[in-house]
Amino acid sequence: MFKNFFHYLLDEPSTRELDINDPITTSFRREIIYNKKFLRKIYEEWYQLIQNSILPGNNIVIELGSGGGFFEKIYPDVISSDILFCPYLKAIFDGLQLPFKNNSLDYLVLINVFHHLPDSNTFFQEATRCVKNGGKILLIEPWVSKFSKIIYKNFHHEFFDPDAESWNFESSGPLSGANGALPWIVFSRDKKIFLERYPEWIIENCTPIMPFRYLLSGGVSKRCLVPYWSYSFWKNLEKIFSSQFKSLSMFAMIVLSKTR
Repeated sequence: MFKNFFHYLLDEPSTRELDINDPITTSFRREIIYNKKFLRKIYEEWYQLIQNSILPGNNIVIELGSGGGFFEKIYPDVISSDILFCPYLKAIFDGLQLPFKNNSLDYLVLINVFHHLPDSNTFFQEATRCVKNGGKILLIEPWVSKFSKIIYKNFHHEFFDPDAESWNFESSGPLSGANGALPWIVFSRDKKIFLERYPEWIIENCTPIMPFRYLLSGGVSKRCLVPYWSYSFWKNLEKIFSSQFKSLSMFAMIVLSKTR
């Protein structure tokens, strides 16, 4: 009872009673992310990390699950897409059925999307087919640490099971279905299995990031706990704890490179 009351106090009132799988909710969340200054700053940092990993040139860059974000405002050449229809997107399709020719893509971008894919193996098969040799998959995803386990299991609406044996799960919907621990399972716990199963790929980078700021921002469904002007303070504080990110981080930046 106390837990439910605590959640109610922290809830962003405008997001209560919304159907998370409704495209209208996705469009509304995009407005929240962009207008909530502290949260928008976080996304801008994430987008900069992604952009820094994209080499200059005439690249074909596809973002999957773009609906709630605004990467196209930072990188206008991206082809934004989602499984849900939103009028501002450039394409609508399922990330497990990529509508592209073999070896035609330079980059696939997924920001808080991979852990919603109910069939990781099908995704990797499609990505392997579509991405060129030398191309990359760029991800920013929830991560498992001692600290994040407490937060994700007790204060987040999405399912989070680091002990799940399978990479797949039964999906209740494109956004409600998830295992927030999936990126850590695939790219850390089961790293050897991933590399054996998909020898075309290497894990070029897997860096835990951001232990505090996203939590303080409240994300899209909770109230921001700190004022916008304190953003630099919290960013600098995180730098002090950077040596402890393995135990503290709530997210990770992951770069996969296709080598053959």
